[in-house]
Formats: sequence, C-alpha cells, structure tokens
Amino acid sequence: MEEEAYELVLEAGNKGLLQSDLWKKLGVNSREGSRISVKLEKKGLARRAKELYKGRWTYRLYANKSEEVPITWNTLNNCPCFMCVQITRCGTAQPTSPIKCQKLTNWITKQFTEF
Repeated sequence: MEEEAYELVLEAGNKGLLQSDLWKKLGVNSREGSRISVKLEKKGLARRAKELYKGRWTYRLYANKSEEVPITWNTLNNCPCFMCVQITRCGTAQPTSPIKCQKLTNWITKQFTEF
C-alpha cells in the first residue's frame, strides 16, 4: 500500500498531493491514510507540509526525490559483482555480503567521484 501511495505522490509532481486525496485514491479511511503518510515521511520518501485547505488544516505530501542518475548499461560497466566468484554465496544473510564487500564499495565510490 505504501508503494502505491508513493507512486501517487510522485505522479502529483511539484504541486504535491493532499493527504485526503491520497487516502481517497487508495480507498482507505482517513486514519489509515494518515498512517501511510507518516510512514512515507519517516522513511524519507515524502515530506508533509501543513496547509489550510477549504477552511480545514490538512497536509500536502511532496515526494522527496534525490537527484536521479539515469541508469544505462554503461552505468554498470566494470561492476565487480558480474565477475565475482562468490556471487552464488553473496547476500545479506550469506557468507559474503554486498554490505561488507570492499571491491563493491571501491567501485561505487569511484562511480560517484567520476559523476
């Protein structure tokens, strides 16, 4: 439900989306809509701005968009994961983890410094 909500906020663009419109589009009650909005805010996906609308206080949601880098095949050029002998044993609960992989960390760091 949160993913659908985030998509709706993204679609609203720079004008944002009233929280009441969000819960109506999602087909949930105002209480559930408020909870979803707060979750999006806590996860850093959206920000809520208090606003007086038709004589009532409400919130308008705006998507928190980071500067998006277009992804192309060249974006993944020389990624060490594609040639790693540990790829079948790699994962968050595996003996090898992308979180602790120095080769991957170095490659990502290099990508951002070149960008």
